[in-house]
Amino acid sequence: MAAKRPGGTQSTPTAAVTPHVAIPRAAAPNAVMRELRGDRSPGEFATAIRRAAREIGEHVSCDARYVGRVESGEIRCPNYAYERVFRHMWPDRSLQDLGFAPRTAVRRRSTRGAAAGPPAPGPDGRAPLTDSHHPHEENDDVRRRTFLSGGSTALAAALGLDRPAHAAAPTSAVSAEALPVPGEFAAAQVGTARQVSQLPSLRRVGAAEVLGVEQAVRDIRLLDDAHGADTLFELAGQSLRSAYALLNDGEYSSATERRLQSGAGELAISVGWLAHDSNRLADARSFYSEALATARMADDTALEAHVFCNSAFLARDAGRPREALRAAQAGQAAARKLDSDRLLSLLAMREAGGWALLKDRAACERALARAHTLFDRGESEADPEWMSFFGEAEIAGLEAQCWSALGEWDRASERAGRAIALQDPHFVRNRVLYTAELAHDRLGQGDLAGAASHGSAAVALLGEVRSARIRNMLADSAENLRPHRSVAEVADFLTAYHHAVAA
Repeated sequence: MAAKRPGGTQSTPTAAVTPHVAIPRAAAPNAVMRELRGDRSPGEFATAIRRAAREIGEHVSCDARYVGRVESGEIRCPNYAYERVFRHMWPDRSLQDLGFAPRTAVRRRSTRGAAAGPPAPGPDGRAPLTDSHHPHEENDDVRRRTFLSGGSTALAAALGLDRPAHAAAPTSAVSAEALPVPGEFAAAQVGTARQVSQLPSLRRVGAAEVLGVEQAVRDIRLLDDAHGADTLFELAGQSLRSAYALLNDGEYSSATERRLQSGAGELAISVGWLAHDSNRLADARSFYSEALATARMADDTALEAHVFCNSAFLARDAGRPREALRAAQAGQAAARKLDSDRLLSLLAMREAGGWALLKDRAACERALARAHTLFDRGESEADPEWMSFFGEAEIAGLEAQCWSALGEWDRASERAGRAIALQDPHFVRNRVLYTAELAHDRLGQGDLAGAASHGSAAVALLGEVRSARIRNMLADSAENLRPHRSVAEVADFLTAYHHAVAA
């Protein structure tokens, strides 16, 4: 029997080859990318690529295996997300300068091959390979473009998670109507869509469906970073229900089950966070409980640590500091098995927040010191993908909240100002959050004009963000500043705030 190659072609024994069939040879190595990696290990290079992606608001699942595929030439042309990252890292180089084949040539061959069987060998006798032959990376980009261009209502359709089990395709293909992608690619989807009605009632769940759930989590995080939670919550909840329907009603292997459990658990955490940021605290608590139950059933320590991390933050915002402490400490116990200093640092910050609400300054300072020591050890390959938000700006913002809870307004203002200065511009939600925090801290200092000025700056960005939590922070500042309307800056802030609320 012929052996499958990663690119979708088959290698055939020499005796069975006809004169009209060329034997695909191994891909040519990408010497340019290997040279750019230099002395770094593939894992270290992958970490650098993920870091560069975060700088421009992209989320790529780059690991040592992906680096190996690039350097071996298995990936002749990266997908659009990776292309944006590579062009950010090396802005003076084109894809060809980086050792890749032109996208038009590779895509033309791969599209023709999708309709007529395995792709024909190129002039060099090699089968043309691109990320599109590995549906993992290429479908990630298709789903991202579908979600971003189609708005929040495109998410469930783009993932194939909005249809009942008997009407869903066993692959990651999306109906042509759901994709804003013209030409041959969309036409190829029509053939798949026509096959949907012929599927058995019980859905077979495989890698494509799992990748759809995992990419839903990435897309939700990406849009939340930019715009906040309010407009995403309802649709994300629908996707979560569909993910659990796959888990409960589908047929799958034991390996797929574990990945699907982990993906559904991460999606539950994402929806829980959207509920938290939308001020639906009881809903958030319920979603986190669901995710924790999934983590325990799957024996997934990483998922468990993530749940406790978010639960600690929720408990702090809900005014339950003892619960916040217990969750943060339980998360640290789980995270110690994962070899991620950054995760332990974030959990130590969650613990510090609990101590601050309890007005235990000494315990808070110890937790803060531990958090900074762990943070300063740097990133590692063991850091969870969801922690992409936890950089210098975030740790400064979390520390500002601790000093604010302790009534240390000068230190809180300094840290909040640092968070604003360090925050990447494309993370609009966090910029508004830190600015609202700084307005609150300046008010605590008694600086009415400063509080109003920063409040006005936050209001100016409020139209780009949908976060009930941030709006409540500004509402509190407006309420406290209202008696001081005689101050010019305060009057300007209140006017701008009321216009923003009425809009």
